[in-house]
Amino acid sequence: MKITFAAHSLPSKGALVVGVAQGNKLSPSAAALDKKSGGAIKRAIAASRFAGRKGDWLELLAPSKLGNSRILLAGLGEVGKLGLLDLETLGGSAYANLATSGEADVSLIVDELTGASADASQRAARYAYGALLRSYRFDKYRTKEKPEKKPSLKTLSVLVGNPANARKIMRSFAKVADGVFFTRDLVSEPANVIYPQSFADRARGLTKLGVKVQVLGAAAMRRQGMGALLGVGQGSSRESKLVVMRWDGAPNARGQAARPIAFVGKGVTFDTGGISIKPAAGMEDMKWDMGGAGVVAGLMKALAGRKAKVNAVGICGLAENMPDGNAQRPGDIVTSMSGQTIEVLNTDAEGRLVLADALWYAQEKFKPRAVVDLATLTGAIVVALGNEYAGLFSNDDKLAKALSDAGEASGERVWRMPLGEQYDKLLDTPAADIKNISGGRVAGSITAAQFLQRFVKSGTPWAHIDIAGVTWTAKDKPTVPKGGTAFGVRLLNEMVAALYEA
Repeated sequence: MKITFAAHSLPSKGALVVGVAQGNKLSPSAAALDKKSGGAIKRAIAASRFAGRKGDWLELLAPSKLGNSRILLAGLGEVGKLGLLDLETLGGSAYANLATSGEADVSLIVDELTGASADASQRAARYAYGALLRSYRFDKYRTKEKPEKKPSLKTLSVLVGNPANARKIMRSFAKVADGVFFTRDLVSEPANVIYPQSFADRARGLTKLGVKVQVLGAAAMRRQGMGALLGVGQGSSRESKLVVMRWDGAPNARGQAARPIAFVGKGVTFDTGGISIKPAAGMEDMKWDMGGAGVVAGLMKALAGRKAKVNAVGICGLAENMPDGNAQRPGDIVTSMSGQTIEVLNTDAEGRLVLADALWYAQEKFKPRAVVDLATLTGAIVVALGNEYAGLFSNDDKLAKALSDAGEASGERVWRMPLGEQYDKLLDTPAADIKNISGGRVAGSITAAQFLQRFVKSGTPWAHIDIAGVTWTAKDKPTVPKGGTAFGVRLLNEMVAALYEA
């Protein structure tokens, strides 16, 4: 779908989207259409339950006095309470309402509204951003889809008083959307298409944007002492990889600002559970157990695409967890890059093993001023938070608050969970320095975070985001079609902009 911005007007062709505030207060454009149509808008509202509330929609075929095909009334709610995320939701919902309607061209008219918290140009860009995010489709393997199921919408024209300003604001949003789509593509691909090598190959494509990409194979990781990560992938015929992406967007920075922020992602491209094999039901979902790595790659694309004024490094630990004669066994003891030994009591608690070495590598090689890791790490976080929030664990209040604030601003919300010595003790074992599960059913996501914290150097601000419940959605949402969500790209982009670029 092509998105354009043009001067405010009332087009006489195609479909129109106009706003109506709570209490059925017509926006200037809706009022003008009502007048041109001989009161058709007000008559349609009177014959419906539409009240202009947030989330209200009313579609009507355009009356004969107008040359348009149809009009879609969008409920704005109370104008003074119309937030930026509400605008994105409205744009995404408008797209969803009209995408398969048979319409090819839609005009969304943005009026100046008294009492609005954002000016018309900002609102126009947010509407467009929401529509763009909702327009994503992963359909490359569909060969027999019925024509009526395919989107007909080709062009969305956003009509606003200052289209040049709206277009400028949208440029940055479009680059973030590129990163979101990159992640959604990676997460949506089947495991026979995305595996450690092919993931690394796609990451190498970011060099076109100025990202420096390095890929370590098994031999290089062995020299680094990454026994934890390599142990996870040793049962697979596909070689494990470590992808390192660098974006130096602040080359003239000095002191603390010159040090990069590190983002580390779990990239288990398929997780059978290994010898501790998972049940067959639902195992196909484990193609997206590399969601954390997918987010890190998408974030790097977003930062480079919008030329973020920050130094950042993205590290993806990639492995396939398979059960064969070479696979890691329950009870094995491996030595991590940090030198700490790990007793592997459950080979299905493999993501933390991958992250242990990736986290240590990030700190050793880049001396980052902060580290954030993302992983589809535990089912326990889904039990705790469902599919609405990601779990946030952190040793630094400032970083945790920045992530929480960014979550509220981006709509990718996180909920801070506790860490503590009492939980940490549950990972002690007489056989090694640490075991990879507590052995009990309680506090599963917390003990997983405690495991990771053992591989964070003292004094390093660190946050762990467990995205197991939010990486995939089984139902459509206003700006997220069902499938891979890319949850984390917008969150971390917002955090970087607010905390490190401000």
